[in-house]
Amino acid sequence: MTPTPLPTGYAPYATKPEDSRGRLYSEPQSATRTPFQRDRDRIIHAAAFRRLMHKTQVFVAHEGDHFRTRLTHSLEVAQIARSIARVLALNEDLAETLALAHDLGHTPFGHAGEEALNKLMEPYGGFDHNAQSLRIITRLERKYAEFDGLNLTWETLEGLVKHNGPLVSGATGQPIPAPIIEYTREHDLEIDTYAGPEAQVAALSDDIAYNNHDIDDGLRAGLFTVEDLAAVPLVGEIVARVQHAYPDIEQPRLIHETVRRLIDHMISDLLQETRIRLREAGPRSASEVRELGHPVVAFSAGMVENDQAQRAFLHERMYRHEKVRQMSSDAGRVVRELYEGLTVEPDLMPQEWRARAGNLGGSALARVVADYIAGMTDRFALEERARLFGSDLVKI
Repeated sequence: MTPTPLPTGYAPYATKPEDSRGRLYSEPQSATRTPFQRDRDRIIHAAAFRRLMHKTQVFVAHEGDHFRTRLTHSLEVAQIARSIARVLALNEDLAETLALAHDLGHTPFGHAGEEALNKLMEPYGGFDHNAQSLRIITRLERKYAEFDGLNLTWETLEGLVKHNGPLVSGATGQPIPAPIIEYTREHDLEIDTYAGPEAQVAALSDDIAYNNHDIDDGLRAGLFTVEDLAAVPLVGEIVARVQHAYPDIEQPRLIHETVRRLIDHMISDLLQETRIRLREAGPRSASEVRELGHPVVAFSAGMVENDQAQRAFLHERMYRHEKVRQMSSDAGRVVRELYEGLTVEPDLMPQEWRARAGNLGGSALARVVADYIAGMTDRFALEERARLFGSDLVKI
């Protein structure tokens, strides 16, 4: 079969480097990299990106080396996003940058850590990992001489904040996170519109990677079996096809072949649906994509139903599994004890964080402590709890 030739150059609706709205703090252009390549490299060299190596999604790090971490997940999302962007003649570098940055704000212990920290921070505006990603790349990374943060382009910041759609208070039943409101007072990211096409690609690449790789990890962990997948739309069909084609296939190969085909199927569906929407809307620039009032990168209605069924299965059989629930409960306890202890005695934090806390109190101190805890890896959070509160270490 002759492969379909890839487009050369950018589509009219792609985000072009020369059209970038620039950075909050003016810097000379790089002689060797586009603005979005430079953004990508700054993210890769960020301390927060390195720490993703020891932050988990569902399982805690010591459960096994084969389970995915936030870092491996981000790399997988970046690969999918770049591939989709290439076929659609979008800006691959921007799509990759957004994929690499999308999980920077996650706490230790995955969603369990975020839920615990959000509850603790409720009196002060809560905690949201997407807003925390923005805080990290605009304030908390402190390595450059002339500014805090990484001073990324407007397009990267906009895509990171809006990759799941416009932020309009009350539209989703959730208030806009305070850190996002605070930042956009200084640097308007136009949060009430959709993001550009590359951010939309990164968001759905995250969905493709997350669900399918959780199937892989859940099977490896023994939380459910291949037979349990038979009733899940699309997943069960693909498992059956693989088993029919390879009757004697070993289970590790069966799992990989199934996940590989699922990812390919979802990408193909996304490309077909997106091309239809692009033809119907006819956007002539990335700005026109933002102004359409609906996403242009999307799954078909049938694939959305399949994706929802897959999420429902994982929610019931994996995320609510007794083993995972026990880990989540213990993780929440670790985060809670760290937060409560450090807000009472902020001098227990390292020197850099003591300096940030200064003589702050109330919401300002709470946010500093939340920043410190959110940046911890799973392992460091456990070690800090043991150091601060004794040897009664939670056995996550």
